[in-house]
Amino acid sequence: MSGTLVLVRHGQSEWNLKNLFTGWRDVGLTEQGTAEALAAGEKLKARGLKFDIAYTSALKRAQVTCQHILDIVGQSELTTIRDQALNERDYGDLSGLNKDDARKKWGEEQVHIWRRSYDIAPPGGESLKDTGARVWPYYLHEVQPHVLRGETVLVAAHGNSLRALIMALDGKSGEEIVKLELGTGVPVIYKLNADSTVAKKDVLEG
Repeated sequence: MSGTLVLVRHGQSEWNLKNLFTGWRDVGLTEQGTAEALAAGEKLKARGLKFDIAYTSALKRAQVTCQHILDIVGQSELTTIRDQALNERDYGDLSGLNKDDARKKWGEEQVHIWRRSYDIAPPGGESLKDTGARVWPYYLHEVQPHVLRGETVLVAAHGNSLRALIMALDGKSGEEIVKLELGTGVPVIYKLNADSTVAKKDVLEG
């Protein structure tokens, strides 16, 4: 029996638009971000997908994206679990800073290392490896059992928390995963075999 796992990064946030490091700061969606979330719902509706359960983070930009998707597919009241294990990577001292200002303060190379290294964390924050250390166990214990029972599961979360999942699902290295760009509001659909291996992956871009 195969199940379906749908991963969606939240729509554009207010701080995405302003080029700020967001992390665990709780900001809302822009008008474009709302449109992206609704469009994600329409793409999934066109595929005829219905969900058995949904998961999202403790941050409203992911929660609102999740709700917009469920509204569009006609499942507004679906059980939705919120957990900070799915939160975005914590950018620590960079949170709230403009990325250009951060480059001026610490230098282009250092900021690039913090943003694009797998296991180097910014001051007071998390690396992508640290993010995966909380995301993957949560997925294994809470989310995956539903998928392996043949259910269809929605996870609406963040660029880096989803990278951590995709790294494990796709068998990517740390070097490969930091180069992966995840578009806002772009659904990624996995069909999983009963042994948890990936049978099929589909990215609904455009």
